[in-house]
Amino acid sequence: MTHPTIRRIVLTVGAPISAVFFAVLLSSLFLLISGSSPFQAYIDMIENASRLETFVDILNEATPLYISAIAAAIGFRMNLFNIGVEGQYLLAAFFAAAVGGYFAGLPPVLHVTLILIVSVLVGAAYAGLAGALKVTRGINEVISTIMLNFIAVGGIIAWLIREWADDTGATNSGTTPIDESGRMPSLNGLLEVFTREISKGRELTGVLLIAILVGITYHLFINRTRIGFDFRASGYNPMAARAGGIPPKRMVMYAMLLSGGVAGLVGMSEVLSQRYKYDQSFIQGLGFNGIAIALLGRNNPVGIAIGALLFGFLNASSGILQITGSATPEIVQIMKGIIVLSAVIAYEAVRRVKLRDEARSAAEATERMSTEPEEALA
Repeated sequence: MTHPTIRRIVLTVGAPISAVFFAVLLSSLFLLISGSSPFQAYIDMIENASRLETFVDILNEATPLYISAIAAAIGFRMNLFNIGVEGQYLLAAFFAAAVGGYFAGLPPVLHVTLILIVSVLVGAAYAGLAGALKVTRGINEVISTIMLNFIAVGGIIAWLIREWADDTGATNSGTTPIDESGRMPSLNGLLEVFTREISKGRELTGVLLIAILVGITYHLFINRTRIGFDFRASGYNPMAARAGGIPPKRMVMYAMLLSGGVAGLVGMSEVLSQRYKYDQSFIQGLGFNGIAIALLGRNNPVGIAIGALLFGFLNASSGILQITGSATPEIVQIMKGIIVLSAVIAYEAVRRVKLRDEARSAAEATERMSTEPEEALA
């Protein structure tokens, strides 16, 4: 291999390696400051993760995070910051759970399909509001999606959960529980073929298959379709894309609708595999974590999968740290922030080095072209 090729490989591999190194270094420093032993904390986390039941927990944690990150990555590919994944998935989960609870007794495949369709449509429609505001009024999507987050959680859901609450007298009111026909089967049987029987009541969510399908579809769409090329071109150089005949407003609407549609699937692990309803304690924060994972994975489906598994591992480790007393569970949140910050800094440093190399190569090529005619005349 030539020297430039080796240099590119080193830069590509060096970014994530250096990010991991600095993340571990800084996390260890924070553990020491908090009076904990980094070595013991890491040992406890690794030993806990080696158990099959913890592995199931990690996959269950990573599944919605992966879908959330893909939703954010679709917007990032178009240079759009869909901060509204949080509100989109919560609103979609609420309506999907309400519809799923209302239509009881449907055939299983039809029932689950109906819930998924409702979640995608609601997520897409809510994200489409931000897209419409951008293309018609020029309102920045960051501002509009943040506001829509508050409207979804503090307004629409807060009102509807009282209006549509299940009349059971429970303190934690929510939608009517979904019937057995609308519940997605677990993947325990599939996993046990290759391992052993899963104990402690752990169940691997079937939504994992949906997450895998979303990742594959995202990869094929972005890299193997014409509209995916238009997405990448518009995000990389909007002026050139517009000059090439790519309609920018249409691309913005497509990106927001697709991003919101995928965001609508984020809460399906809870709706179809765990809670089977939407209540006041429904899990939140997946949208914002998904944005961090998309940045960590550089909008690449494989990189996002690694980031989601890493966050799932950290989430599953917080409990064991509290049980063993080797560190406070809050250190997990600090480690997440350090990992994302380290990755962003490392990738930006590599990007600047690559730009400098490209500029140097262009300058050398220009110099060669200017000297070749003189040599030919001589």
